[in-house]
Amino acid sequence: MRTLDPVLLSVIANRLDGIVREMTNTLLRAARSAVISSARDFSCCIVTGNDELLSPAEGLPVHIFGCHIQTANMRRYHDGDIKRGDAYLDNDPYGGNTHPADHTFMVPVFFEGEHMFTSVAKCHMADIGNSIPSSYFVLAKDVYHEGALVFPGVRIQRDWKNIGDIVRMCRARVRVPDQWYGDYLAGLGAARVAERRLEELCAKYGKATIKQFIRDWLDYSERRMIDNISRLPKSRLVNTGKSDPLAGILPDGLELKVILEIDPDNAMIHVDLSDNPPCVPVGLNTSVGAATSAVVGAIFNALEKDLPRNEGSFRRLRFTYAEESVVAAPKFPHSCSVATTNVSERLVNITQSAFAQLGDGHGLSEGGTGLGAGMAVISGLDHRRGNAPYVNRMMLSTNGGPSSPVADGWVNYAIPVIAGLMYRDSVEVDELKHPIRVRALQLVQDSSGAGRQRGAPAQQIEYTPTGNDVTAVISCDGQFAPPRGVVGGLPGTPGSTWRVLPDGQTAQLPNVVTVTLKFGEGLRGRDSAGGGYGDPLDRDTARVLHDVLEGWESRSKARDVYGVLFTGEIEDDSLAVDLPATLARRAELRTAR
Repeated sequence: MRTLDPVLLSVIANRLDGIVREMTNTLLRAARSAVISSARDFSCCIVTGNDELLSPAEGLPVHIFGCHIQTANMRRYHDGDIKRGDAYLDNDPYGGNTHPADHTFMVPVFFEGEHMFTSVAKCHMADIGNSIPSSYFVLAKDVYHEGALVFPGVRIQRDWKNIGDIVRMCRARVRVPDQWYGDYLAGLGAARVAERRLEELCAKYGKATIKQFIRDWLDYSERRMIDNISRLPKSRLVNTGKSDPLAGILPDGLELKVILEIDPDNAMIHVDLSDNPPCVPVGLNTSVGAATSAVVGAIFNALEKDLPRNEGSFRRLRFTYAEESVVAAPKFPHSCSVATTNVSERLVNITQSAFAQLGDGHGLSEGGTGLGAGMAVISGLDHRRGNAPYVNRMMLSTNGGPSSPVADGWVNYAIPVIAGLMYRDSVEVDELKHPIRVRALQLVQDSSGAGRQRGAPAQQIEYTPTGNDVTAVISCDGQFAPPRGVVGGLPGTPGSTWRVLPDGQTAQLPNVVTVTLKFGEGLRGRDSAGGGYGDPLDRDTARVLHDVLEGWESRSKARDVYGVLFTGEIEDDSLAVDLPATLARRAELRTAR
């Protein structure tokens, strides 16, 4: 069978990645809301005309799987009536999208009359018309209570021009219409940039070569996946975990289960998600796109790095779902408002830590979870701008990342479904955009899950209004069950949220809460920390010394958990590991187990 020259294959693959990155830069520069332009809560990708994910570049893991379902629905809804110059909007969680907040812009790309690609830009909108001022609504009883406008593959442009009725519907419903419309144009602009670049690519190489590239690239990706899976031991991995409880609704949280059957002989991984709770009357139900993306992302975390994330690799994964379930199988009208976060975060942790059952050297620990105070959706009237309304989801939190067999957890993790791929807001930019002042932003000493490789520490933030009341909607899921360590690693610490009164007194708040802050009051939130990997007593003493010097770990934790003792002091730069005392201390701790 004819195949492309490997150099040309690589050139075109990198060109596609370049196109997706150009889409990304367009969104970053053109979007109006901080959740997109500052936090980068969006993903871009290219799907083939036959609905195969081809190039996601640096898309967020939770956003990517399911885009091909959305493009397939677009074609099905508009059978025979899709034309060059069209654009479509989809945010239907029952039709492949993640959750209603993710507005997905799809532009079909034609060359010589054939639908060759669909460019996709998926953006988390700051406001989508929910019944509360937040694009997240954990406590939504159903889609009617949630209130979001849902567009199942709706045409929004024909001949490159807006269909005005759709735009008017959205502007009439959202709280800050100009902000939404700016983000709408940015998402469309990103997809249109890809349209032009893909047409140029087809013109340069010709239709036959591009079609051959698609076949060869997906086949190459599949071979890479086969090689990875075939080197794993044959096994059946079962892992469970719990989401946070919801007072009065889910007092015990949700017991979640992932079953992985690894078949190296046939180079397949079967993922069974069918043994999970039925749909619940809150916004925790996870769409097939969100739940599957979470699990797929975790599998790639646990496999060799730099595997292509596309349809070719996905061919080696098989999924089993329940018919009606909170995990990947919600039924209308159950709400999927927080499908991309709370339960999906737990699915990432459960899946990637399941691989650690294969033994030291496999899998990861659990990463910090929860949209805490630093990721609240804030809203109100800005006294600095004539009491103009504002709504935005902040991105100032930094849950601690998980540790791996070879590395400590990374500090800029955010949450498991993001895995470091979103940007952290600038404090100064958030203060300019919104009437708040950040009083404190710091890492929390001794919060990390200890291990041979340490989980990343938690962060604590505190902010306050500078004028009018500020309403903060917090959808946190990381305040009860702590992120677990693996292979002897210890858990990280869970998060917490407090209202800070004008006199400095604090009152702890529920994990899911809408709180209105008055001038002089503050909101303080502590994120959760990553779990450890491996025995803490095996940690390199030089790394323990570094953590103590950085202030991430205390001398007492170094002594009691890591078994490391020092001479000298931090203050005069004389701190050093006392090796004989350390060896004796570690032997003592091992004996005491």
